[in-house]
Amino acid sequence: MSFQAYLDTITAKTGMSIDELLVIARDKGFDEPSTKAGDVVSWLADDYGLGRGHAMAIVRLLKDQSGPAVTKNDKVDALFAGSRARWRPLFDGVLARAEGWGDDVAVAPTDSYVSLTRGGKKFAIVQPTGERLDLGIKRKGVDPDGRFEAAGSWNAMVTHRVRITDPAELDDEVFDWLKAAYEAD
Repeated sequence: MSFQAYLDTITAKTGMSIDELLVIARDKGFDEPSTKAGDVVSWLADDYGLGRGHAMAIVRLLKDQSGPAVTKNDKVDALFAGSRARWRPLFDGVLARAEGWGDDVAVAPTDSYVSLTRGGKKFAIVQPTGERLDLGIKRKGVDPDGRFEAAGSWNAMVTHRVRITDPAELDDEVFDWLKAAYEAD
């Protein structure tokens, strides 16, 4: 079921618009950051007979509206903060080079790494630590070779991993692997 279908069902079951329910939830204090999802789920089950899935859609809307929106740039900035800040110039260089391969390159940051995508499909990830910059590269059917080790359990979304401990290690060979992953995806 799509998210919109959940919202449509909530409106049908309660006879109220989503905005009306959100106003009631805010009046009850459910938009506070300390609010537990279970409290909202219980309230919606008791008062409106909504199941957990439908209630969690309301929880999501409350969480989305409770603070300022976090942009992709904010997430990238947070990822490259503190001891990981020294890897930001390398990440920016990787991104600039990848964007030169086509206008379909985008970033999809998470709390622990940044995915590089082509047309919405991941072809690489960049994960900074205090000591190194890990690059995950998706190259199905290519055997691990030298410093390009099997990704294994490190990240199942890519096939290979290279650990960069010195900026000089981000060389043409790494970019050749990244470009091959971009072109294959």
